[in-house]
Amino acid sequence: MKFLDIAQVARGSGVPASTLRYYEEKGLIASIGRRGMRRLFTDDVLERLALIALGQAAGFSLDEIGEMFSPDGGPRIERDRLTAKAEELDGRIQRLSAMRDGLRHAAACPAPSPMECEHFRRIVRLAGTGRLDPPARRRFVAEAV
Repeated sequence: MKFLDIAQVARGSGVPASTLRYYEEKGLIASIGRRGMRRLFTDDVLERLALIALGQAAGFSLDEIGEMFSPDGGPRIERDRLTAKAEELDGRIQRLSAMRDGLRHAAACPAPSPMECEHFRRIVRLAGTGRLDPPARRRFVAEAV
């Protein structure tokens, strides 16, 4: 097994050393010791960092990502969590697609200004009521009112 110091891990992963230290604090990665003042990691930390990056790109929080690793450090990815996240992304894609289409319409609309375009004004009203927000934010806004 090859050992990498924190600078080598940062170079190999593209993750800044400060973020690596933060991930270690959160328990997402673990150093195995030090060489001088530098933390040492086993070379499998690069795959773990790639999994963390993938999880973040998919919209998982660091806490959720941390739950996807077993105590021994191996991945423990539950398929139902992946399915739920995929469904959440589908909803986000639908909302963003509707917003994109509305903005394109408003940009091409013959009305003198976007605020005089009924289609654009409908989008503004929906945004004002929180209906363009993700469901979790809508619940929060509704509870706060």
